[in-house]
Amino acid sequence: MRPHTVRLGFVFRSRANSEKAPAAQAAPSTEPRDPQAPKGRPTPKRAQAQSQRRSVTNTQMSRKEASRKQRDARRAEMARQREALNNGDERYLPARDKGPVRKFARNYVDSRFAVAEFFLPFAVVILILSMIRVPQLQNIALLLWMALIVLIVIDSVVTGMKLKRALRERFEGQPMKGAVMYALMRTLQMRRLRLPKPMVKRGEQP
Repeated sequence: MRPHTVRLGFVFRSRANSEKAPAAQAAPSTEPRDPQAPKGRPTPKRAQAQSQRRSVTNTQMSRKEASRKQRDARRAEMARQREALNNGDERYLPARDKGPVRKFARNYVDSRFAVAEFFLPFAVVILILSMIRVPQLQNIALLLWMALIVLIVIDSVVTGMKLKRALRERFEGQPMKGAVMYALMRTLQMRRLRLPKPMVKRGEQP
């Protein structure tokens, strides 16, 4: 008789492999999978999907609402600044105009006549004279132009030195960087066009 042979692999097969086999051969899940869902996860229920869509919609609406609120806040801030430039309210002035040092510098130049504030009207007159084809008038226009520039430079230097001394006497120890140039740039504007509006009359103490 032919002896019956027993496979050694069957005898010595590990118990762990025999336990894993049924698990690997388990029937796959019959629940359909969402194409957008991660691989191996079932499709979310309809109520859950609707809840997620509502959450996304609410987030989008909240972003739009936040953007609208920001625009409204900017408009309100600009309106307050325009009003402050007209009435001198320190609370809502732009950063470059805030502070007692800048206020004093504005009042200092607003209380005095400055040659630079007449630059624009004089420049128009000189331009008209220079356009007339009369050599004498063109020479006069050139002389007036040079005289105007020299007077503005001299007046600005004197005003800047006096203002710097006044600032040191009144605001000793406080930061005054840029205050003199800020005031001199203000003198280049006609008094009625200056912003913030002048708060002192000519001849008054700043």
